[in-house]
Amino acid sequence: MLLIDKLKIQADLTTTEKRIAEYILNHLATIPAINVDELAKKTYTSHSSVIRLAKKMGYEGFRDFRVAISAIAHSNLYREEQVDANFPFLPQDSTQEIAKKMADLAVDTVKKTYAQLDHDILAASADLLAKAERIFLFAQGDSQIRGRSFQNKLVKINKFLIVADEYSDEDWNAVNLTQKDCALFITYRARVPQYERILKHFLNENVPSVLLTGNARSNLISLARQAIVFTQAEMDFIKVSTFSSQVAFEYVLDTLFSLIYAKNFNGNIQDLKKKNTWIEQRLSPEQ
Repeated sequence: MLLIDKLKIQADLTTTEKRIAEYILNHLATIPAINVDELAKKTYTSHSSVIRLAKKMGYEGFRDFRVAISAIAHSNLYREEQVDANFPFLPQDSTQEIAKKMADLAVDTVKKTYAQLDHDILAASADLLAKAERIFLFAQGDSQIRGRSFQNKLVKINKFLIVADEYSDEDWNAVNLTQKDCALFITYRARVPQYERILKHFLNENVPSVLLTGNARSNLISLARQAIVFTQAEMDFIKVSTFSSQVAFEYVLDTLFSLIYAKNFNGNIQDLKKKNTWIEQRLSPEQ
């Protein structure tokens, strides 16, 4: 999880540490210029409280913590007029303003997702999917739509994805998976009870699984063989739509497809040319 999100979510922080985190969030531009004693004074806390917060955020001391905050303050991930992922536009906005805000939201979402990706986990996930004889998709609602887009791309390289949730057959599909297959779970909130039960079954049967989620605290993460986690500033229900999470899913799935494709790039190109020639042929009138 990004530092900016840890400071906002404030998981497992004391009241004092939350006060320091709030001050940092409200004064990002000035934090790089102050020392630990000044921050403690401004937040009516202590030197040790600031150090404890830095360590809870994953840093050895305040110096490294301050460097990370400086990066946030000067990066494209933080802007004074950052687009709200839940309500990216207002009723009085013009057509041009709405179009610009939606473009900014999409770009910011991809940048933020990229910054959170663990490249080793990403590569390992692509390997599991590439080696699988069959890929089963476990996803619902908007997330399933993203999965079907991934399915459409895989067809181009002769890999076929089965939608396990279709017709509510996820249990039957789950018990038919083998160690030669791979299960792909796409769930932003990762609060689907049957997925926990299915993933435990896969864990016991040594069935490969890949989880895509935006919930860094989900208990599904420890059950999946590989878990790709990326958080966004998107609420559960109070929002216009699932803009941010779905852009993130599409980006990660496109990246996974690209990694799979690159493993046999020349072969896939030759196969594409051969198949495309046949598909584009038109029957003559005599035929």
